[in-house]
Amino acid sequence: MKKAKQMGYAPLPANMRSTSPSLGPPPGVAGMLSRRGASPAGVEPAAPRRPAPKPSTTKVVAPGQPAPPGRSRDRFISLPDELQGDGQMVVPELSPTIFEDLPGLDVEAGTRGRITVYCIAESLDRKALELRLRERGGSALLHQYPDVLYGLYESAKEGEPCRGECFYFDYGAVAFWGLSERQEREVLRTLLAPCLVDDLEMSEVEVDEFQFHYSLNEKPHIQNDTITINLRLRSDHLIKLSISHALAQSAKLSVYEERVIQIVESTKDLPEALAATGEVGLTRKQIARMIGRVFIQKSAVNLLSTVLDTPEFFWSAPDSMQNLYKRVCEYMEYDTRVEVLNNRFQVLQEMLDM
Repeated sequence: MKKAKQMGYAPLPANMRSTSPSLGPPPGVAGMLSRRGASPAGVEPAAPRRPAPKPSTTKVVAPGQPAPPGRSRDRFISLPDELQGDGQMVVPELSPTIFEDLPGLDVEAGTRGRITVYCIAESLDRKALELRLRERGGSALLHQYPDVLYGLYESAKEGEPCRGECFYFDYGAVAFWGLSERQEREVLRTLLAPCLVDDLEMSEVEVDEFQFHYSLNEKPHIQNDTITINLRLRSDHLIKLSISHALAQSAKLSVYEERVIQIVESTKDLPEALAATGEVGLTRKQIARMIGRVFIQKSAVNLLSTVLDTPEFFWSAPDSMQNLYKRVCEYMEYDTRVEVLNNRFQVLQEMLDM
């Protein structure tokens, strides 16, 4: 998982934020993302994979709770057999666009590309975003699902055609398939910025990077943050939606994890002070405020957010889609992380109550 600063993302200044976004970009929105070297447009060729960040040895955990091990990226998680592309699944055709006849959009076996998931706000103004996508026309908005809008990014700038897929989640996350960093920044800056509700501070923004790999021979699986999909199913956006649901929820969960770590950091000296002196140097009011912070985050995770729920899309989707979603959640160690998060809430609550 990469933080926003490493990716060149910078949120709007505090005096430009609004909890009621307008349909037009706020002043100074061009400064939302810092400039970085752009990657080539379109589906990118295989490139040396960035090394996974080393687990920090200085992270603070709740008193009495051991630090959980870092997520194991080299685990091999096989995906459902229905993703073999043997004709059992019906692959929906994408709507034809003006880019269909342009050269350079053919996808071959062995093709690799970026998957990037951003969590940048508490939520998105769905109506405003939908209106902006419709104003763009073409395939910018193809389907509307509970909690998510789906559309294409199409561009022929600099004579190099590009076509990528975008999934916009109501809870402030977005997943890009097949876009370069420059194109992702363009969408974040020009399309999403005016639609953010309570955008996150730069230190809270979560950016997760993965790769997709189209293959004819390999069994569909996830390993080393690379998702292998059968080439015959490359146009099935429901497969990508199912995967994106799991990745977006994981990014949102990471935001809550970081917030709890901040609370732990602010309370880590209390047990030691209590053991050494028999008292803590906080007033009753200060402790009450800490209890309130813990309760707000616990409520956000367990009561108010959809981050722990199975997305409504899977209630009517084929069973194979929900199985795929669960396999990706397994790879992201989602259930374990939720359990650790709630254990930390519990320990913090007991300590502050005492």
